[in-house]
Amino acid sequence: MSTRWNSSRQSPAPRPERSNPFGAVSPAIDPHHTVTLADAVRRCRWIAVDINAASFTLLLVGPPGEKRRLLPSFDSDYPAQSAMTRPLAAQIGEWAADRAVVSTIPCWWSSATESRSHASFAGLAWSEGPVVGPAGTAGIAFPVYADRGQAGLVVFLGADIALGNDTVVDTHARCFALFAAVTRLKPADGGGTPTISKRELECLSLTANGLTSEEIAAELGLSVHTANQYLTNTAQKLDAVNRMHAVAKALRLGLID
Repeated sequence: MSTRWNSSRQSPAPRPERSNPFGAVSPAIDPHHTVTLADAVRRCRWIAVDINAASFTLLLVGPPGEKRRLLPSFDSDYPAQSAMTRPLAAQIGEWAADRAVVSTIPCWWSSATESRSHASFAGLAWSEGPVVGPAGTAGIAFPVYADRGQAGLVVFLGADIALGNDTVVDTHARCFALFAAVTRLKPADGGGTPTISKRELECLSLTANGLTSEEIAAELGLSVHTANQYLTNTAQKLDAVNRMHAVAKALRLGLID
């Protein structure tokens, strides 16, 4: 039976300090060099191939607010975005975003108990599940974070995922290495952070907090067209495929909180 993650199960105080359970990740764990987002996608694809996952996505934990959210960074359809990524982020975000900042234990879900993925996940000693996931899917979410405090989840989906106690820790370590590499990436213009105006950053920050274009326009005293233009500008300057990808990049770069 699926259960939602209940934060009350964690000791409320003191809050556990996150630390990498794998220590310093050796380059030998994942030798693929990452210098661009496309390189990161290739690294994630190799992990997916090794565990027989059908697809994957990297989700960033949004800034603290009334309710934490998951923001898509990239997925297996890169440079486009899979139709499943946004619904996935919304459906697991209720428990996964809060969990990702307090625990490193992988969580899994599976709709078909007879699937290979379900049998694989159920046999893992270091995992928790089943948790609530999108109907008709099977997946496992690996919580990850980087030195600058950015947290996220690397999620693999598919009915035939093959993970064992001898491989799940190695896979998680590769996810940590991947996430660390992604958070170090710079914009493709080769050097520094792109010049983004104060107003553009305000629109992007409000987008990160869940506001629509209409709400952003009302908040800043702009027309909806102007608010959309500011968001388009930031997406172009950050070499992002859409505004949520721009939010994810801006979070990684520390441009918004």
